[in-house]
Amino acid sequence: MFSLNKMLVAGLLMAAGISTACAGVIIGGTRVIYNGNSREASISVNNPDSIPYLVQSWFEPLSGGAEKPPFVITPPLYRLDKEQQNVMRIISTAPLPENRESMYWLNIKAIPSAARRDNTLQVAVKTRIKLIYRPASLKNSDLEQLADKLTWQRSGQDIQVTNPGANYINFNEIAVAGHPVKDVTWVAPGATARFALPPGASGSDVAFKIINDYGGTGAAHHAVLK
Repeated sequence: MFSLNKMLVAGLLMAAGISTACAGVIIGGTRVIYNGNSREASISVNNPDSIPYLVQSWFEPLSGGAEKPPFVITPPLYRLDKEQQNVMRIISTAPLPENRESMYWLNIKAIPSAARRDNTLQVAVKTRIKLIYRPASLKNSDLEQLADKLTWQRSGQDIQVTNPGANYINFNEIAVAGHPVKDVTWVAPGATARFALPPGASGSDVAFKIINDYGGTGAAHHAVLK
């Protein structure tokens, strides 16, 4: 059972975009930026609880397909004792495009330790965060400036956004004529993304905010539907 204080601490960290909670453990970030000029990236996992956890981590492509992402994480499976912290290392295993970003899912599952009892269920909680590989040529990318270069247009019952840049743009929110767009995600480099237009959104004003490298929300941007 988590104490109220621990739940409040985890909630404050999440609100600040610093870390995210997975079962009783706290993950040191809501995303990992792997810089192309670095040999590896890392992310910490902290256990503020009074019981140990078994922590398992692995990667998946955004599509959910069977292809294996070109990364390994070490250690992939370990025991994290109470009030302990561990740093996991992420290492690239194959070349990636150097003219645009690549993005994958990093899964972290925390399984609590508990005495075996009849008629009890042990619950494992999985958290997915984004791993973004950023080539060395893009290390000084200003995502807020790149967000202003997105173009927007209506496409049937959808809103379509085109990204001419080389970075992933992850959205926190999008609104059309003051009506929030549901289930917004991201737009990939050099690609388009489509989201369902909200009912009653008959105007042409688009307002949106993006998510920065630290998991925080950026400034408000405005554009006009073509």
